[in-house]
Amino acid sequence: MVSEHSDASGGDTAALALKILVAGGFGVGKTTLVGAVSEIRPLRTEELLSEAGQSVDDTDGVAHKTTTTVAMDFGRITIRSGLSLYLFGTPGQDRFWFLWDELSQGALGAVVLADTRRLEDCFPAVDYFEHRRIPFVVAVNCFAGAREHSAPDVSRALDLDRGTPVVLCDARDRDSGKEVLIRLVEYAGRMHTARLLDSVG
Repeated sequence: MVSEHSDASGGDTAALALKILVAGGFGVGKTTLVGAVSEIRPLRTEELLSEAGQSVDDTDGVAHKTTTTVAMDFGRITIRSGLSLYLFGTPGQDRFWFLWDELSQGALGAVVLADTRRLEDCFPAVDYFEHRRIPFVVAVNCFAGAREHSAPDVSRALDLDRGTPVVLCDARDRDSGKEVLIRLVEYAGRMHTARLLDSVG
């Protein structure tokens, strides 16, 4: 989406706002990442975990988690003058995946957050974006006490398409999260340009 605004000289400049998804498994840090990087107060749709959900929500490895996103998280960050990102955090549980199709409409790309203690939890997100040809990067959220793995190791474990970026990050840290988003915008830009050239070639 593009909007116009006047600059200091009185001329019009184009301000570009790009839609980015933040996806991944249950309890991987999506809400934390959106909240850490957002320059506005993030919109959250969190609810307390209930006894009714215990049979369907796998809390192994995230036993301390007491809330869950039931619709989406929303935040905004300005990468540079004239370029803003609108961030949409997706719910992690299987029963909320029907929302993903709506949220992915018009998205430039996605960040798939991964926890190496529960790496299998991000397989559905990886499959979703690969099948829909939505560019994505895998951001390994480096939790304290988790075994460290290199980016190439994670790429092999997830059987990612060649060239799909894997970056290490701390979802709690604004600068770390911003660096992930910059990598995604750069990668998605290259992918969309290559597809455009293929289509006219």
